[in-house]
Amino acid sequence: MSFDERAATLQHKEIVALLASQQQLTARNEQLTRQLEWFKRQLFGQKSERRLVEADPTQGTLGQAFDAIPADRPGGKLVKVDAHERERKPKQPVAESEEATPFFDAAKVPVEVIEVPSPEAAGLSAEQYEVVGEKVTHRLAQRPGSYVVLKYVRPVIKRRDTLQLSCAPAPVGVIEGSRADVSFIAGMIVDKLAYHLPLYRQHQRLQAAGLRVSRQWLTQLMQTAVMLLEPIHDAQRAAVLGSRVKAMDETPIKAGVAAPGKMKAAYFWPIYGEHDEICFLYYPDRSAKNVADALGLKPPDGAVLLTDGYAAYTHYARKVGLTHAQCWAHSRRAFFEARDIEPQRSEHALALIGELYAIEADIRDRGLTGEAKRAERQRRSRPQVGEFLAWVDEQFDSQGFLPSSPLTKALAYVRERREGLQVYLDDPDVPIDTNHLERALRTIPMGRKAWLFCWTELGARHVGIVQSLLTTCKLHEVDPYDYLVDVLQRVGQHPASRVAELTPRRWKTLYAANPLRSPLHEIDARRKNSA
Repeated sequence: MSFDERAATLQHKEIVALLASQQQLTARNEQLTRQLEWFKRQLFGQKSERRLVEADPTQGTLGQAFDAIPADRPGGKLVKVDAHERERKPKQPVAESEEATPFFDAAKVPVEVIEVPSPEAAGLSAEQYEVVGEKVTHRLAQRPGSYVVLKYVRPVIKRRDTLQLSCAPAPVGVIEGSRADVSFIAGMIVDKLAYHLPLYRQHQRLQAAGLRVSRQWLTQLMQTAVMLLEPIHDAQRAAVLGSRVKAMDETPIKAGVAAPGKMKAAYFWPIYGEHDEICFLYYPDRSAKNVADALGLKPPDGAVLLTDGYAAYTHYARKVGLTHAQCWAHSRRAFFEARDIEPQRSEHALALIGELYAIEADIRDRGLTGEAKRAERQRRSRPQVGEFLAWVDEQFDSQGFLPSSPLTKALAYVRERREGLQVYLDDPDVPIDTNHLERALRTIPMGRKAWLFCWTELGARHVGIVQSLLTTCKLHEVDPYDYLVDVLQRVGQHPASRVAELTPRRWKTLYAANPLRSPLHEIDARRKNSA
């Protein structure tokens, strides 16, 4: 039986079933195509969501301007220019030319001086020549390890009158009874969590430098140091929670052994406060109850929570009665992902959202704040937002989109969050998106690529404590090494009621000008002064 004969015998129900099956296959094919394109972008393409607008083909470039002039233009005349020769200047040696712009900070980088004798002075006495100047060339060098052992020599004395022996006590370190100086502890923390060098690699580097210490000693040292820093983290968390405007997100981390060869999936929930402080709170899952536990049930007056579209934040906002602002960057991302299926409409949406960001950039460039910033948003951004939301409603109500279409999902995402997307228009303290939080939490994904996971959940919690302080140091342009060397010595003698003074933001104002140093720093300073 031919295909046409078979088709003629089909019943109405069978035709409907075939059409439904065809629609399912079409939708499935589009879904697999989108997934394939996404994976191709992750492997081979550009992950940035930057939108590069193609240049106007009628607009020539600067280099094409002369080529665009026709040679036979009326009134034009070709003129032959005679070739000429000119003297080529000798190239200056790279080493000498670089001296005009030093490439290092002499206050931090040790400099070893090497005298290079002049071959012309060989065999001459000091009376036969005169040094009229000098030229300096720098070379960047490296030792196998930069560790230093501090040797404290304490004399034992015997008094002649009493015949009693006495000896000065050993200097007290930040960790009682430990052989680690505060400079080593701070360097170990910075190497692991600021530069993502796992402890086992630091242990290998110590061995290569000729230092015989155990791997377990480094782990115990890290845990003890974090316990000293925990009260400072708790004080910073209290300051963040007291902020009227906060941003919150979540990022995954593998912590704890679930089964042989398998780690548990857990999450850090970073909270960004209005004073550029951040806290990474660890929770074993992504459940909605973690939001209430992290933020508390009594927000400040007029509190605003800025987040992405995760429903857990909406549930919390309704529960405690605060204002929930939505992130425009996440709304934009939905349209960016739909470009492959619906390029024309997606590009139009991206262009409309781009105009909102252009207005925000202009507000930043002009330095507008407070009421002036709010007025500018009302005058320029609100009509643009209204136009965009009207376009979304128009496109969503029109037919021709499959329910699984990425554009339909993007339109639905915006429609469901339209109130939250307009919060920033009326409140000048609310950013347009959570990009400031996204940039700050990048330290966690970067660390995951280096140390991959946390062996225990306690270790993950410790990572969150230290990263909260180090990331805040970065936000306030505080050197994390100087900060840790100071606060690790200061926290044991600082009044508990004033521990908030040791958070990076307050420490920069109170102690950064004259921080506590390691004995190693004093040795280096004396050597530098004597030289």
